[in-house]
Amino acid sequence: MLPVPKMSRFARYALFALAFNLLVIIWGVFLRASKSGDGCGQFWLTCNGELIPSAPQFKTIIEFSHRLTTALDGLVMLILIGWAVANWYRQRNSQTRRIFAASAGAFVFVLTEAAVGAGLVLTGNTAVAVTDTRPLWAMGHLVNTFILLVFLTLTVWFSVIDRKLRLPERKTVFLIAAGVVLLLLVGMSGSLAALSNMLFPSQSLAEGISKDFSTGSNLILRLRLSHPVLSILTAVYLFFVAGWLRARNSADVLLEKTAKAVSLLVILQTIFGAATLLTLGPIVMQLGHLLLADLLWIAFVLMAAAVFSRPAGVD
Repeated sequence: MLPVPKMSRFARYALFALAFNLLVIIWGVFLRASKSGDGCGQFWLTCNGELIPSAPQFKTIIEFSHRLTTALDGLVMLILIGWAVANWYRQRNSQTRRIFAASAGAFVFVLTEAAVGAGLVLTGNTAVAVTDTRPLWAMGHLVNTFILLVFLTLTVWFSVIDRKLRLPERKTVFLIAAGVVLLLLVGMSGSLAALSNMLFPSQSLAEGISKDFSTGSNLILRLRLSHPVLSILTAVYLFFVAGWLRARNSADVLLEKTAKAVSLLVILQTIFGAATLLTLGPIVMQLGHLLLADLLWIAFVLMAAAVFSRPAGVD
């Protein structure tokens, strides 16, 4: 069994910050899927020119509440980075330095996350608007979110786990790097697929597939087929890599546990993704699909962190 390390107050708060950001991310997906992104018009920081909307519609309530949770998230992250700085100032060691670096990265990317959201609103790339740049905004938003989750996950990792950093063999580094690239590609193609489903809904799976192959369809419709293809390839790859790492590092209990988590989430996400496709992606399925994608990404980051470190006392 893997002993559960005692979590400090900072570690518990870092875990809360990670969970809260996941909540904000999922609420953002609901915002997009419910076509409420234009609920405050093309206004930022105000909502339809008002500080607090006086006669809000449903979509205005959704958009405004998302802005409120985003603002609250900024406060959560400010406390996180401030606490990390204070700990580093009091205890100048390698662990507090890593925690500070990870939390600083998270703080930077929560700011860029807000900037991307503001950019979407100010450029009118919300709700059912179809523009040439909207796919780029969607993919950029996804990449920024994933990077934010990397830094938040590492903040928790460094707060709880005390292991020495190491550089594994070249083959292992390549396998991890390839996994990162594949997961990013799957995520970006998934953002395009979700966007196309919202902008160009289909009444049946057959109709959707016919749109994918129609030369008259919008480009993002013809690109969304890449998502299930990349998803299957990536699932097979991650399952293989996780199994290979477990076999090669059977003495490292933490690496074995994180690799098992990756394998389990790959299976769950593959099944859930297929169900989402077959049901034409209702909002509740989209929320679950993205949550599993984020959890898989977090598990992969934890597995990579275990790969690039070694237990104390092991040379």
